[in-house]
Amino acid sequence: MSLLRPDPKGDIFLSVVIPAYDEEERIVGTLKKIGDYLRRQKYTSETIVVDDGSRDRTAELATAALREMRNAQIIRLPKNLGKGAAVKEGILQARGNWILFSDADLSTPIEELEKFLPWIDGGCDVVIGSRALPESDIQIRQFFVRELMGKVFNVFVRLMIIKGIRDTQCGFKLFRREAARHVFPRVKTKGFGFDVEALYLCRCLGYRIQQVPVVWRNSPPSKVKIVKGSLRMFLDLMKIRRLHK
Repeated sequence: MSLLRPDPKGDIFLSVVIPAYDEEERIVGTLKKIGDYLRRQKYTSETIVVDDGSRDRTAELATAALREMRNAQIIRLPKNLGKGAAVKEGILQARGNWILFSDADLSTPIEELEKFLPWIDGGCDVVIGSRALPESDIQIRQFFVRELMGKVFNVFVRLMIIKGIRDTQCGFKLFRREAARHVFPRVKTKGFGFDVEALYLCRCLGYRIQQVPVVWRNSPPSKVKIVKGSLRMFLDLMKIRRLHK
């Protein structure tokens, strides 16, 4: 059945999972934008915020904002485990036939989901936003060094792990529930490198991945420290194949 039509059984079509760590300054605005968008749709949906052990008021503010939304919940991790751990927990608790995870800063606006729907109807299992395609619309760029490090990282990803995927790190990915439930229990990377592992497993398990150009606006400050974060992500790359031999 098309994601564009309501399900007569009343099942939830779309789950939106938002990992959040120390996001008190923008979580309320993010949830308002997502809630406003979902209310305009004909399909049923749910929203899940996963608070990754925030030290600020993220959980409190998100809880209050979610009360204004239908089918909404917050999951609170006992301590900061990493973005990968937060996304995994949210996806495993999601009930939707399709599961989207979106960064809390909405660098890719929620409206970009419209570009994904035809591919899902066309039989794709995973649709990922990409900043690296010719048609991508980068409206606010990252600082030069951070952008360069990201490009270098993706070159290594293509050489070492997954050929053909030009941007593994855009925080806007949609999974068919069957694929998500098959892949994410196997994901072991807890930090920012989890996207690579998840896509690697999708490819190994035969799921069809489609890259879609998206609008993207850098939204500082980033939680990824340039040197420390990049080193950790490169170390994750070296582990991924060994984890799944």
